[in-house]
Amino acid sequence: MQFGIFTVGDVTTDPTTGRTPTEHERIKAMVTIAQKTEEVGLDVFATGEHHNRPFVPSSPTTMLGWIAARTEKLILSTATTLITTNDPVKIAEDYAMLQHLADGRVDLVMGRGNTGPVYPWFGKDIREGINLAIENYALLHKLWRQDVVDWEGRFRTPLQGFTSTPRPLDGVPPFVWHGSIRSPEIAEQAAYYGDGFFANNIFWPKEHFQRLINLYRERYAYYGHGSPEQAVVGLGGHVYMRRNSQDAIREFRPFFDHSPVMGGGISMEDYMEQTPLTVGTPEQVIEKTLTFREHFGDYQRQLFVVDGGGVPLKSVLEQIEMLGEEVVPVLREEFAKNRPANVPDGPTHAARLATRDTEDVKA
Repeated sequence: MQFGIFTVGDVTTDPTTGRTPTEHERIKAMVTIAQKTEEVGLDVFATGEHHNRPFVPSSPTTMLGWIAARTEKLILSTATTLITTNDPVKIAEDYAMLQHLADGRVDLVMGRGNTGPVYPWFGKDIREGINLAIENYALLHKLWRQDVVDWEGRFRTPLQGFTSTPRPLDGVPPFVWHGSIRSPEIAEQAAYYGDGFFANNIFWPKEHFQRLINLYRERYAYYGHGSPEQAVVGLGGHVYMRRNSQDAIREFRPFFDHSPVMGGGISMEDYMEQTPLTVGTPEQVIEKTLTFREHFGDYQRQLFVVDGGGVPLKSVLEQIEMLGEEVVPVLREEFAKNRPANVPDGPTHAARLATRDTEDVKA
């Protein structure tokens, strides 16, 4: 079971002080968050990809390459790589390069992106979002697995005898998760390729994500990759902690109320009841997170949002410390209990390389 932090990299005014960090401050803060994630013993740091304000992470490989040079064990991931508006050839080359620089500590969450204006900025049509995701990933999948590629599709110029460089490290492409909050077509795509499915279950009730994850698991087995229980699932979560739950609620309420996504509707208490948001003590975070297995089955990766919405860096680092020191050690122990032996661990480059080598020997 892998645990980590993911961020969307928004630049948002702190509603308690009225101060807005600069883009430079926010970018540097994301690096600090990643380093803290490794320092406290978590496994994964993931950054979003956005090309519109108020977000700053427009170049995930640049940021993750910088972080790779300052960490040793941390898996470097994306919370979204825009498979729709990026050229799959550029994705293939950029992330293979990052994979080499990070000695294999790289994977990706492929996503469509849900910001309409971004599509025409890159010459794409949001109405073709699903079709772009399907076709572009089919090409990316081939580019990482075939040395010489011929290709013709609807959305880019044809390729003839093309080789993307560098080739994936050790001949093992980065592991891919397909991320979705609403699209069964993406769950189907993940199942078809035998890839992971990341359900960013932050804003919607669990019943919605149960349907998506169950579909993915069933189709994963249908395509012959293993049993439904062996499908590779990742989940999101959102926490804010203090030793006293009332202190956590008092501190976080302004950030909730001023959030363009969470605030302005139901109360924070109702929102916590209906979604994975947990504002309270470390014990309450443990209790809530353990229910995820009841809802979704055994899974491989749990990522938490602890920043965003203007939460100051000092508080963010305190959240990561509590996760690393008090929450995740308990979750690791509890999730390991009664975990079936055939349920796979979270993907790593070393494990996937070992599996490939074992299969080659058997063949």
